[in-house]
Amino acid sequence: MKESFRLKETFVWITADEKKYIEIAKEEIKQRRKELERFVRWHPYFLVTLESYRIEQTEVGSDREDKIPEMVRRMIESAGKFGIGPMSAVAGTLAEFAVDAMRDAGATHAMVDNGGDVALVNDREVLVGIYAGESPFSERIALKIKPSSSLSGICTSSGTVGHSISFGNADAATAISNSASLSDSAATALCNSVTDAHSIPKAFRSINHVGGIEGALIIYKDVLATWGKIPEIVRL
Repeated sequence: MKESFRLKETFVWITADEKKYIEIAKEEIKQRRKELERFVRWHPYFLVTLESYRIEQTEVGSDREDKIPEMVRRMIESAGKFGIGPMSAVAGTLAEFAVDAMRDAGATHAMVDNGGDVALVNDREVLVGIYAGESPFSERIALKIKPSSSLSGICTSSGTVGHSISFGNADAATAISNSASLSDSAATALCNSVTDAHSIPKAFRSINHVGGIEGALIIYKDVLATWGKIPEIVRL
């Protein structure tokens, strides 16, 4: 079954075999958003910086360490590998926590799509489509994801679609790893590096130095390029 869920700026599609797992995902998203909002209330710079965020020593001292939510730590770690702001990882990180919670509760097939940032564990083949705005590839291709009990993060950023901040012009930049948090930041960094068709080969250098990134895909108008190990691309 598949169900949508909206909480303030977060809008996700949750897929699972049983309703109870969907409810678990919703509760996890609520809790993690609450943690993030509480942190941002006292650290507003975290919300707006476009550069790596450094936690001050006063925040991580022995008496304050428990005040840094795991949600925040994961976002900082993922984004910091690419030298970009931690909010670049927010959607993927939320999706990752939700799927982890469903899997911990016993789900063998669980997926959360948070605005094109997907986290999943799957006991059957899954097709993850790619929306790329006005590109002729948009909604015409998908990645065929083989069954796996390990979490997969498949995240897409765009410089031409949506409201997220991007300094690039890719219609879609997709990154794949075993962490949706990491994939989300990687997709942002990759998209930022695409200015035109000629920039695509060099754009992959923005992420290929980071361990854990398995592969990536760029769509720019009528050009499609890949790097690394990616799932089979199929036509829809």
